[in-house]
Amino acid sequence: MVEKKLLASIAFVLILFSFSILLSSDLRSPLSSFASSFSSPRCTGGGERTPPLNVYMYDLPPRFHIEMLGRGAGDPGAEFPRWPRTSGLKRQHSVEYWMMASLVPGGSAGGHAEAVRVSDGEAADVFFVPFFSSLSFNTHGHNMTDPDTEIDRQLQIDLLDILKKSKFWERSGGRDHVIPMHHPNAFRFLRDQVNASILVVADFGRYPRNLSSLSKDVVAPYVHVVDSFLDDDLPDPFESRSTLLFFRGRTVRKDEGIVRSKLKKILKGYADVHYENSMASGEGIKASSKGMRSAKFCLHPAGDTPSSCRLFDAIVSHCVPVIVSDRIELPFEDEIDYSEFSLFFSVEEALRPGYMVDQLRNVQKEKWMDMWKKLKSISRHYEFQYPTKSEDAVNMIWRQVRHKLPAVNLAVHRSRRLKIPDWWNQRRR
Repeated sequence: MVEKKLLASIAFVLILFSFSILLSSDLRSPLSSFASSFSSPRCTGGGERTPPLNVYMYDLPPRFHIEMLGRGAGDPGAEFPRWPRTSGLKRQHSVEYWMMASLVPGGSAGGHAEAVRVSDGEAADVFFVPFFSSLSFNTHGHNMTDPDTEIDRQLQIDLLDILKKSKFWERSGGRDHVIPMHHPNAFRFLRDQVNASILVVADFGRYPRNLSSLSKDVVAPYVHVVDSFLDDDLPDPFESRSTLLFFRGRTVRKDEGIVRSKLKKILKGYADVHYENSMASGEGIKASSKGMRSAKFCLHPAGDTPSSCRLFDAIVSHCVPVIVSDRIELPFEDEIDYSEFSLFFSVEEALRPGYMVDQLRNVQKEKWMDMWKKLKSISRHYEFQYPTKSEDAVNMIWRQVRHKLPAVNLAVHRSRRLKIPDWWNQRRR
C-alpha cells in the first residue's frame, strides 16, 4: 500500500513538472498571450524589451508648432529649436513640444525610446498630431477677448481640414490619433470634433464626459518650472527641513480652487507653516524652489482645475506632496502608487480646523524618510528633456499611449462592422 502511494505521488509530481514546462513553452493560448501583454509594460515574457511604439507624425507646416517659439524657429533648414528659457509659465503646459521633440532626429538618446517615428502610416500603431494647442492659446489671445484669439481658432479650423482629408483619420475616425491638449483651454473652439482621439491632458476639470475620459485619454504631468533638486544629499533631511508645510501661489481661484482662500484662514497662526499669496514671476519661482527644499511637506490644493504645476515642482524638490483635491487624476497611476510618497486629504478634511496640521505632525521621521527616498527614486519620471532618457516623462507618456491601444483597436474594429448607431452607448439613455 505504501509503495502504491509513493508511486502515485511520484507520478503526480512528474505530471505537474510536465505541465509547467508546457506553460512556459511557446505553446501558449491566445488568452495567456493577451494577459502577458499587460503584465509588464517594459518587458516581454522572455526578458526582452517590448518593441517601441511605431508613431506616424503628421508633417504639418511650422505655423502649427515650432514657428510659435519665435526666433526663426520655423525657418527652412533650421535645426529643431530648444525650448526657450524665457518662456515663463508657458513651459508648464509644453508637453506637446517635448512629445514632438522625441520623434525628430536625435530626439531620443540610446535605445530606450518608448516610441519611434515611422514614415509609412501603414506601419504605424498610432498617429501623432504635432499641433501646439496649449502654446497657441497662450500666444494667440490668452485673455480670450483679444482679437488674436482668431488666429488660434483659424489654426484649429485648418488643422481639422488637414486631418479630415487624411485616409488614416478617415479609416479610424481619429481614434488612433494622439492630440496634446494639456492647457485646460487648449483647442477650445473645436474640441468636440476630435473627441474620439487619444487626448493628452493635465486633468478632466474642463472636459465634459462625452469629450474626454480616463479610459481613452492620457493624463500627463505638468512640466515643472522650478529646478530639480539634484544634490539633495544632506545626512538628515528631516531635521534640516525646518518648515512643516509650504505653499506659495495664488490664493484666489475659481471652481474647486476656492479652497485656497479658505485654507489661508485655516492655516494662519502656525509658526512652521508658510502659506503665502503670490504671483508667478522669475523671482517668485526661485522663492518657491527655496521654500520647497526647506519644507517637509508641500501643499497642493486644487486650482482653477483639479491639478496644478505645484505638485510636480514639489516632486522634483523632494518635498512630500499634500494633495487637497477631490477630483484630481494623476499621471502614470497604473504604474506609480502615489500613496507611497504623497498624503491625501479631502476638501472637507483639509478645512477642519487643526486637523491637517495635526496629521502632518503625527507623521514619524521614519515614515517621512521612506517617502522622501521614494520621491528621489521616482522624480526621473517627471523630467522633460531633449533628447529623452529612459523612463523620463516623455517616454512614460508614450507608454501610457500604448496602454490605450487595446481599447482603441476594439473601438475601431467594432465601428467597421456596425450597421446602425452604436447600440451599446445608447442602451441606457
